[in-house]
Amino acid sequence: MRRIVVLFEGALGWKPWQATQKPKNPGTVQCIPLFRQSRCIQKKSTAEATAESICKRRSEARRSPHVKRMPLKWTRIQDRMPSDATQAFRSARDFLLTHRDDYAAAYAGFLWPKLDRFNWALDWFDQIAAGDRRNQTALWVAYEDGRPDKLSFAELSERSNRIANYFRGLGVKRGDRVLLMLGNIPPLWETMLAMMKLGAVIIPATTLLTANDLADRIARGHVKHIICAAELAPKIEAACGSCTRIAISPQSAQNRRGPGAPAIGGKTRGWHEYEQGYSSPAAFQPDGETRASDPLQLYFTSGTTAKPKLVMHSHTSYPVGHLSTMYWIGIKPGDIHCNLSSPGWAKHAWSCFFAPWNAEATVFVINQSRFSARGLLDAFTACGVNTFCAPPTVWRMLITESLSDWKVRLRELASAGEPLNPEVIEQVRAAWGLTIRDGYGQTETTAQVGNPPGQKLKVGAMGRPLPGYRVRLLDPNEKDAEEGELCLPLDPPPAALMPGYQGDDGKLIPLEGPVYRTGDVVQRDPEGYLTFVGRADDVFKASDYRISPFEVESALIEHPDVVECAVVPTPDPLRHALVKAFITLRAGCQPSRETALSIFQHSRKALAPYKRVRRLEFVDLPKTISGKIRRVQLRTAEAERAQSAQRQEEFREEDFPELK
Repeated sequence: MRRIVVLFEGALGWKPWQATQKPKNPGTVQCIPLFRQSRCIQKKSTAEATAESICKRRSEARRSPHVKRMPLKWTRIQDRMPSDATQAFRSARDFLLTHRDDYAAAYAGFLWPKLDRFNWALDWFDQIAAGDRRNQTALWVAYEDGRPDKLSFAELSERSNRIANYFRGLGVKRGDRVLLMLGNIPPLWETMLAMMKLGAVIIPATTLLTANDLADRIARGHVKHIICAAELAPKIEAACGSCTRIAISPQSAQNRRGPGAPAIGGKTRGWHEYEQGYSSPAAFQPDGETRASDPLQLYFTSGTTAKPKLVMHSHTSYPVGHLSTMYWIGIKPGDIHCNLSSPGWAKHAWSCFFAPWNAEATVFVINQSRFSARGLLDAFTACGVNTFCAPPTVWRMLITESLSDWKVRLRELASAGEPLNPEVIEQVRAAWGLTIRDGYGQTETTAQVGNPPGQKLKVGAMGRPLPGYRVRLLDPNEKDAEEGELCLPLDPPPAALMPGYQGDDGKLIPLEGPVYRTGDVVQRDPEGYLTFVGRADDVFKASDYRISPFEVESALIEHPDVVECAVVPTPDPLRHALVKAFITLRAGCQPSRETALSIFQHSRKALAPYKRVRRLEFVDLPKTISGKIRRVQLRTAEAERAQSAQRQEEFREEDFPELK
């Protein structure tokens, strides 16, 4: 076997590579970077050590009689040299892993890496795919029929390269807005990585959105390209306009597709076939550098007095920012991590994408058409899941089963989205000997506050500020207090905070002032633990979905019999809260069962399932002297009635067989 050293010309100069030419196939040369032969260099945390080693090996290579010089552009390179940004990110990540059980040291010593150029898909994910964990499972999707769909880091890297090249050929460019509406299937992760590599801006969307919701997102998001499952195409067709349309066939959405495999399933008229992307070239070259401040994702998040805001995240705020989420959950390299969250929501990016892959762990997803607690527990047992995060609604469903019957291999349990009942925590601890740890964050941020592993837990408390976050509690007079609105100082802002909101004109509206206001009121005890008090505005959560009263009220007011309405949460033992509407009817319309049924039916047509009204009550709405509806009065009365178990004069969705 002959040894050949090949020097590739790149941005850092000549790079030595070792090639092995096998006698049995003299026409084939397999290139392996010498850098990977010296993994110990990684321990030096700076790019200077890497450059020093390269120079030394370059000198040795030039003395070799088998030296060949080849321009970089002539050769397909599978591995990229770690950049300064990669090294800085790894150093910050490793610091948190080292201090995962020492909150004081982690909080005091952690610093966000300072990055100028950074593309997480290229500078981090592809580095994992080129390293020692290249054959580790990166994504594991478990289907209801028991079929697994597993892709390694190397496979996902290559597939995302192919898809990126395909999308580029369809006209997707750096900065383009792309609406992504897919379920928990491998193309979702492939597309996320591909868009990041291209520098496009991803707009995740839940498959539950109505046609009106989608039209609003396409228009205000300035969408140029749409990717969705073929069965969703009819719902979105009318709002597409001149957008590039790419559809994924039902078969390929549920089955492994090998690179170069022929497309399967019927073609959707007027839509490009996603499957054709698997035949695109496997080598990807970016069209330029990605600035760490470039836009990456746009999330539509609910407000109280306006349409959903457009939260803009950069190539820093979510990819790097979720180091705090990784630390809170306690994910380690090689773990199998499961998070229950629907695609299209920020929490899915939190814990089904960035946090586990920042830790070099496996993302485990169970694809269920309808949630099954037993199915989830069976999957945990069979697949050896180590870490698990879920909203309180899921935890309340899980404890309806005899948890001790499942011999799970779980090490860390976490919950986020809304306060978790103490009795649920106790039942899980009794069954598995593990404690569910709360955490807190927003679409606009990563995990801000939490209970990381190994720390004392306090019942009802959502934890302490996580590494990288400084917090202030401001009272109504803008003074620091022990109970007040949770705020993040902007001098400087944490790297994990969004740069701002996108305006309807497509331009960024940057954050201003001394602090970013979360809108949530919390209490702080003498040890620094924070406890959630309530929303400073009217947004609430039902079944872990964020509900904007304004959106629901805007839909209800379209009913011909509705003059005014106010939407508030009504307590529910399973879903935490249900959507209830207090309605004032037009003159001459009676508050009858028939009227209630008509409004329920209208709600089902006009609203996505998670926003539907579940309770109705006909009233004269309480108002301030200026004519504003006093929702706080309605919320308080509703909570008091729930505690006294009174059933007021309301109509309930489950009382109408016509709606089933």
